[in-house]
Formats: sequence, C-alpha cells, structure tokens
Amino acid sequence: MTIDQYANRFVCDLVAYEPGKPIDETARELGLEPSQIVKLASNENPLGPSPMAKAAMREALEEAHIYPDGGGYRLRSAIAESFDMEISNVVLGNGSNEIIELLCHTFLNPEAELIAAEHAFVVYKLMATLFGAKYIKVADPGFIHDLDAMADAITDKTRLVFIANPNNPTGTMVGQAAIDRFMARVPEHVIVVFDEAYFEFPDSPPDALKYVREGRNVCVLRTFSKIHGLAALRVGYGLASKNVATLLQKARQPFNVNAIAQVGALAALADAEHIEKTRIVNREGMAYFEKELTARGLHYIPSYANFLLIKTGEGDRVFREMLKQGVIVRAMSSYQLPDWVRISIGTAPQNLRCMEVLDSVLAAESVV
Repeated sequence: MTIDQYANRFVCDLVAYEPGKPIDETARELGLEPSQIVKLASNENPLGPSPMAKAAMREALEEAHIYPDGGGYRLRSAIAESFDMEISNVVLGNGSNEIIELLCHTFLNPEAELIAAEHAFVVYKLMATLFGAKYIKVADPGFIHDLDAMADAITDKTRLVFIANPNNPTGTMVGQAAIDRFMARVPEHVIVVFDEAYFEFPDSPPDALKYVREGRNVCVLRTFSKIHGLAALRVGYGLASKNVATLLQKARQPFNVNAIAQVGALAALADAEHIEKTRIVNREGMAYFEKELTARGLHYIPSYANFLLIKTGEGDRVFREMLKQGVIVRAMSSYQLPDWVRISIGTAPQNLRCMEVLDSVLAAESVV
C-alpha cells in the first residue's frame, strides 16, 4: 500500500513535463565547463536579457526584502498602454504557463472539454489531465492548425480552445482569414486562447487582440521569456476581455510574479533596440539553417518562430549523440514525432557548431 492511493487520480495519471536539459547538468556529465556547452533546446534568446532590464534588476535587488506589488500595477499599466487597452484586461503570470493553468483552474472540470491541435504545446494536454477534463486532439495536416476542423470539434461541453500561433514545436502559423472564419463560429460558452509566445518573431502576425477589444471570450498569451530574453524570471501575461480577466485574477495566487521579474519585464518592454537586435539575429540564423539543411537534403518545417523542427530520423538517438559532443537540442518523441528534433536559433557561432555536430552524428549513422 502506498500514498498514491490517496492522491488525486488525475495527478497520478499525469506524465510530467520534461524541460530541455540544463547546461550545468550537461557540463558536469561531460566533464566540461558550462561555457563549452551549446544549448539550442529551449527556444531561449541567445543574446540574453535586455541591458536595460539587467540594470533595472540590479537596482531592484536593494529592495529584495520587500514584498512585490501583488497587483503588478506598473507592469500591467505599461502592458495595457502598449496595446491600447485597460489595466483590467491584463493578467500577470509566473510565465505564460501559469496563465494556462489559471484558465484551466477557472474553466475546466471532469465534465468539460479542452480542444487543441495534434502537435500543439504539450502543456495543454497536461493541464487538461490535471483537472480531469477531456482532451480533444484535432489533426493538423502539414503541422498547421486546422481551425475549421477545430470549430467542428466544439460541443456544448467545450470550455477552452487553445490556438498556439506561431505553434510550438512546429513553428507554423495560421493567418488572419482562418482565425476570423473560426471566430465567427465560436459559441459564447467557449473561451478561445491564442498562445502567442513567439508573436514578436514573424513580420506580419495576425491580430487576435481585436477580439479582446470586442469583448469576446478570448485570452491572448504573451511572454517575456523569448524575445525579451527573461526566461529565468518566469514572467508572462494574458490579455483578456474584462469578464475573463476578472475570473483569472480570482484564481491567481498573491505575489505570483516577483518584484525583480516585474522590474526587469517593465524595463525590457521599453528596450526596442534589444528586441530588434534579437529579431535580426533570429532572421540571420534561420536563413543559415534553412540554407544548410536544404543543401543536405534534410526536411524541415518552415518556421515563423525562433526554432526549426527538423526530420533527422531517430530523434532520441540524434539528441543523445549530439549531447555527447556538448550540443543540446530537443528530441520530439514526447510529441509523437520520434524522427524529429527541434533546434533553437542561436548566435552565428552556436549555429555553426550545431550544424558541425549534427553532420558528424548523421555521418556516423550512415557509416553504421
């Protein structure tokens, strides 16, 4: 007899999320210095945090003994102003992942359903499982969300529909016409969640915020982890209609976003130069990988984000062999894509090293 029998059965059924392998752990295992490791596994910003954010956080450390602003007034106000919205439309989270959890806390139960695309962010399924809801997986031909099919899947039990745009791990994006057509079919009892963690990378992303401004049951997720380079701080936000946002605020824990994170995010939001530098590095790195992968005849999915999904064959083996040489990528078997790996865009030297190691691993495979 174990304690498991007393635990919530939905927790027992859960398969824990596996993040990208840490640099320090890899360095210890290989007997290398952390600086020798190239991590291109977690879609992080290779330039690091905004210089303005770092300066603001150093200053804020002097008041680390004081509890943070539980309402996040200054950061929420700045976010609202940047999108021409009210502060009541903005909900802060410990990463945008917490907003996903708040949505599930608020709207899911064992009688409810959550709809997502087949190869969407795995956390949606984890959260549906945690709250005992039914997870409805809709096929995504060509790895692109089929919004017409997702609309067809809506029932009177549907409460949440997640649309990751651009999508992780595929990097694909659905356009404005498809979104508008989908939204015209969504009934009032459904909350549509546009997960836009990579919104800042494509040149002309669609506008989902117009539905928030119209007061629809919509929540748009954004994060400071990607373009702003603040992944370690865990700060994200949701932009939602006031009715939805009010409910999420009730489910939110007090002080869920720490003071250092709030100050850093506020400064990062204003650092347009760092944002543009990140876009340029990403654009150049994407072009490099696309050229090199095409030259080698390796199939990849064109991406609107800061990573590429690449078909290498035996993704787990490719991951392990590259890891032995100090390059961390992401195997995709947890997404039912065992022949694929996902590679984040890094700096030019990191990208070059990654391709060198990938070449050596694939060459060794062909010899065997």
